[in-house]
Amino acid sequence: MTTSAVPLLSDEAKAKLLPSTQQNIERVAGDPAVTDRDRASIAELLEKKAWTELDDRFFRDIAFGTGGMRGRTIGKITTQGEAGQPQPLDRPEFPGTGTNMLNYENVHRAVSALGAYLLEGYPGEKLSVVIAHDTRFFSKEFPQRAAESLNALGIDARLFPADRSTPQLSFSVRHTGAYAGIMITASHNPPHDNGMKFYARDGGQVVEPHASGITRYFHKLSSEPQALPELLKTITTKGKIVTLGAEVDEAYQAAVADLVLEPEAISATRDQIKFVYTPLHGTGIRATPALLDRFGFRYSVVAPQAIGDGRFPTVKSPNPENAEALDLAMKQAEAEQADIVMATDPDCDRMGVAVRDAAGKLILLTGNMIGSIMAYYRCSRLKAQGVLTPENSKNAVIIKTFVTTDLQKRIAEKFGVGCIDTLTGFKYIGEKMFDYEKKVNDPAFGQKPAKKRRAESLKKSRFVIFGGEESYGYTGGDYVRDKDGNAAVLMFAEVAAWAKSQGQTLAEYLDVIYRELGFYTERLGTLTFEGAQGAQQIAKLLASFRSNPPQEYQGQKVTGVDDFGQTDFHDADGKIIPKETMLFFHLADGGRMGVRGSGTEPKIKFYFFTRADVTGDLAAIKTERRAFLDAWWNEVREDVKKRVG
Repeated sequence: MTTSAVPLLSDEAKAKLLPSTQQNIERVAGDPAVTDRDRASIAELLEKKAWTELDDRFFRDIAFGTGGMRGRTIGKITTQGEAGQPQPLDRPEFPGTGTNMLNYENVHRAVSALGAYLLEGYPGEKLSVVIAHDTRFFSKEFPQRAAESLNALGIDARLFPADRSTPQLSFSVRHTGAYAGIMITASHNPPHDNGMKFYARDGGQVVEPHASGITRYFHKLSSEPQALPELLKTITTKGKIVTLGAEVDEAYQAAVADLVLEPEAISATRDQIKFVYTPLHGTGIRATPALLDRFGFRYSVVAPQAIGDGRFPTVKSPNPENAEALDLAMKQAEAEQADIVMATDPDCDRMGVAVRDAAGKLILLTGNMIGSIMAYYRCSRLKAQGVLTPENSKNAVIIKTFVTTDLQKRIAEKFGVGCIDTLTGFKYIGEKMFDYEKKVNDPAFGQKPAKKRRAESLKKSRFVIFGGEESYGYTGGDYVRDKDGNAAVLMFAEVAAWAKSQGQTLAEYLDVIYRELGFYTERLGTLTFEGAQGAQQIAKLLASFRSNPPQEYQGQKVTGVDDFGQTDFHDADGKIIPKETMLFFHLADGGRMGVRGSGTEPKIKFYFFTRADVTGDLAAIKTERRAFLDAWWNEVREDVKKRVG
């Protein structure tokens, strides 16, 4: 067997493989741009009769989700061609072959699709795109391939000299005047994954109609091998690669530093609080310590996790949502008698924390708790400082996703500000920020100091006090159009300092909020279904919940269903919400459950919400409500088993 061609699919292969898999294998094998290594890998998998592996790799073209494109870079089976020569950290030399894999070919097609879309949208203009990457396997190589693809289309590529965080990429698109941005990351996904997030000119992740426009070109370049060569014939000047300097780092950190509202509280309690910070082998080490140093916080870094390493060897998952990911940091906090632990994920757009309770024990807070603490603090301080007034509060807003705690809506009501719910995915929060900026109608708005932007927004549009989602993502300013882990660490450290200045721990600060506004608590349940078969199971489950909705949960009647895939909904600004396969089931006691498929992982997610007035023992209320949610989740899991069959 030669490496220059793949044999015709055998009758057994045709019987075992999905029709879409067969079509994509034949398409790839016949593409003159495909390497002999890729053809040899396909041939090896066919020889091994690795039908499930082939289906997982080829059943579809890798697609856009809520966070961009993500997929396996390393297959469950690594072929001889992919393994290649020995590499550092035991990584294969080459990414895995497949239309549903994140590899050089798909990076090239996707970035070329972005470039083609930009050429269509900005004819005759000199275009540039900022590219950043995290610490994952192939994250250093993919930006180079992306830059080459852009340069071939006459577009300049602006690259950082080393890994940088997702929020810094978002900031840098606007700061450098680029037309788009690309972030090479799979966030907190397993080590075998990588991905790309595409950003528009405003620094936010691409939304409609741009996402569909880029996808249209991606499918065209995938199905018509000659489409890109024909486009390249029209390019007369090649683009170049520009390395961004330290000025961009400083500008980003200065923008984050502007979020601090009470620097005096930080100074007053500096010697009374100590933090432990871990970047979980990711990009947070580039900016977060510098930001903490800027304000003189006392902290230590978890040294073994300060090293960029795509294996993420000290954790099962580099996800600060998971308790295990904070284990080393919590042990260090105990040894050092530190008060608070803060962790960011590999691309530093998420943050998880642990704080000490009344007994001095370190306890983990959920993303809903963390976001609510910061939202309440920022509203209260801005009101106390006279920034928010009875006259302008209606022009201030908290933005959250539908699957984020309703406590933040209650916080907004308390302070007389608006609350906007969006679909899941921080790109929709970024989109709202851009809508508000456009309403100001000032071309120089983005270049103005933060306080002037705030004043102008409160007068002419809407000022975003805080944006957050339950999955540990937060922002406190419009300088960035994505969630920001670096900023979250700084903002949370400030709340800790303020609470200390009032004689409170953060756990006590949160309990004060509960006693005032009610005890809101939530639970997230996830079920994983991997590969081609898993995608079918997720689709089947979602269809089942739609066609055969549950009638009751935990003895409570289901009183209503919100179907975001079939019903028109509008946000609080009156803007129509895009259709998405997401359903909410409302209970008679005011509780609710959301169901949706993840846009970035092979999971179906269940979101549970409940609330209780605090008229007695708060600890007892917490225990009872959390037990209720646990029992509800168990009931749903049994229901899912029946629905999957």
